[in-house]
Formats: sequence, structure tokens, C-alpha cells
Amino acid sequence: MGALDLVNVTKSYGTAKVIRDTSLTIEKGEFVVFVGPSGCGKSTMLRMIAGLSDITSGEMRIDGRVVNDLEPSERGIAMVFQSYALYPHLTVFENIAFPLRVERLPEADIRRRVDEAAAVLKLTDRLQHRPASLSGGQRQRVAIGRAIVRDPAVFLFDEPLSNLDAALRTEMRVELKQLHARLGKTMVYVTHDQVEAMTMADKIVVLRDGRIEQVGSPLELFHHPDNRFVAGFLGSPKMNFIPATVVQAGASGITVAVEGGAPMRLPVHGIAQPGEVVEIGLRPDDLFLGGPLRVVSDAVEHLGNETVVYGRTPAGSSVCAVVRGGAALKAGQTADYGFDPADAHLFRSDGRAFHRDARRETPTP
Repeated sequence: MGALDLVNVTKSYGTAKVIRDTSLTIEKGEFVVFVGPSGCGKSTMLRMIAGLSDITSGEMRIDGRVVNDLEPSERGIAMVFQSYALYPHLTVFENIAFPLRVERLPEADIRRRVDEAAAVLKLTDRLQHRPASLSGGQRQRVAIGRAIVRDPAVFLFDEPLSNLDAALRTEMRVELKQLHARLGKTMVYVTHDQVEAMTMADKIVVLRDGRIEQVGSPLELFHHPDNRFVAGFLGSPKMNFIPATVVQAGASGITVAVEGGAPMRLPVHGIAQPGEVVEIGLRPDDLFLGGPLRVVSDAVEHLGNETVVYGRTPAGSSVCAVVRGGAALKAGQTADYGFDPADAHLFRSDGRAFHRDARRETPTP
């Protein structure tokens, strides 16, 4: 149980289209992350799945059953919100048990389910505490426990870690992945944080302006983005984009000249015309000292195991480079950087990506 299908789903508020003709299949047991910038429609999509927001057109199916007109309580889903939404006057036990008491389950069943959820979430010794005495991570686990006891087919998470500090977010990411492995349930997770998406998802859905830009595994989207938006959104620090001009295109790849430099062949494929303006996409981690790309550094971050350089080329293109080790670089310094052409991406002026070389397939995680 827990397969989810969106078929030509749209959402409008008057003349404003928030979700545009979207179709998506989520398999049973998948951990799927909706990611995108603020206002892209990811939370609206989650609320439509939950039944908290009506669908303007299209169909929402859970396990093959159309649920457009069903109440949230009838859909077999449970949702964990950004705010913990705990009752401050109730104990942890009673907060977790609350939805079961609404269903008027026998007391023995309630205690069994709460005890099982508390054991999974490491809250057994906190059951008689009130929320005010808990840490932020513990409060979030209580909110998750309230969803677990309902034994839903689908779990929905709406930016549940955004109120936590950086260290606790990292810890909770691991705990949520472990929870998914133990329960084996379908989980749909919304975040604007691409690091959360990359580290947690089986499948990422990248949204922009109410449309799905690309769907795939984290490594597939990272190594083979369909367009400039996806390439720039996933990865931290984000991808560099350097203007270039096509010199020639052939079966072995496309030759480009970067900001007036010597031509270089990139193992990418597609129809391109000499003189066409394109952009090379370079991950900061793929740059190394010594090469044709001259950069004047504006700021340098020494992190011990790596050095992060922010600068610009003579033509004014912004560049970020992550150099392994404690490189002796400083602000205002000029340095030359290189890259393996096989690591480069190439994008048309409209943002579409040229295909990468077939030998550069996404590695198996």
C-alpha cells in the first residue's frame, strides 16, 4: 500500500495558476522529495495530496483509488508540519495518542501503538514529559510519532527540519532515513534545502513555477541535469556558468572557446552551430589549480581540508572553486584553474542541456 499517482493535476486561485498540468508517479515505499525555490508550488502539491487543498483539475490516486473528493482522514495519509503543533498541556504520551483517542480506539491498543512508536523514535523515557521540557529534535520526533501511530499508507512531511539548528538538522536527516528503512512506508517530503533533497531522497522532484523540471535519483539529477535550472539548484556550492562560443560540433563532441581562450572539445552531444552562444557548467569541486581559466579571487575560505575561492574571470564571470587541502590562496590573488572536459556540462542559450558522453554514466551509489 502507498502508491501515489498525480494525473494532469492543476491548481488555480482565480486566474493565478499555482500548479500547471502535473503528472507524477510515486511507487510504494519510495522516499520522494519535492524541492525548489520559494513559491514553486511544492507545499501546495503536498497539501493537495493531503486533501487540505482542493484540486482544480486532474486526478489524485492512492493505490489506484481516486481520492479527489475524500476527506484527509479518509485518504490513509498522515502529515508532519513545519511547526510541531504539540499540545503544551499534554504529556508526550497523550500528544502521540491524540489521533487514536479521536478514533476512540481501545485503551490497550492505544498504549501498544504509542509504546511501539516511542521505541522506534527513542522517546520511551520521555513519555511522561511535557513538550516544554523537550529539545527541538525531541519535539519533532513527537510530531512524527503522532503520525506513525495512525499506520498510514503515505507519510507527508512539510519542511519538518527548518526550525532546527544545523547540527540537529543533520542528525534528524539520518534519523528520518533510518525510520524510512524500518517502516518501509511511502514518504513524500517537501524542502527548499537541496542538501536535504540530495542526502535523503530515493527520488527527487525539482519544481519551478508550478511545473516539474526534472524527476530522478539524486545522482542522476546531479550528474545529468536536463537544464541549467536543475544544474544550478542542486549542488553546494552551486555550479559555475561560464559563457562560451561553439567552434564546431561533431560525432566526438562539441568544441567551444571560453571567453576568447583556446578552443577545447567537450564530450557532449547535440546539434550546435558554429558561433552559437552557450554556457559551460562547472562544479566547484571539479576545478583544480593549473589550467586555462584565470580567476581573480574576491574572497577565500580556509576550511582545513579544503579551500573555497570566490572570484571572477577577466571577462567578469563569477567563479567558485573548491581546492582540496590548505591551498595558500588569499583575496586579491590571481590564479589559473583547470578542469577535465569530461566533467563539464554544456547548456544552450535557452537553458537546455546538451547530452553528456555515454561513458560518463551516473555511478551506482
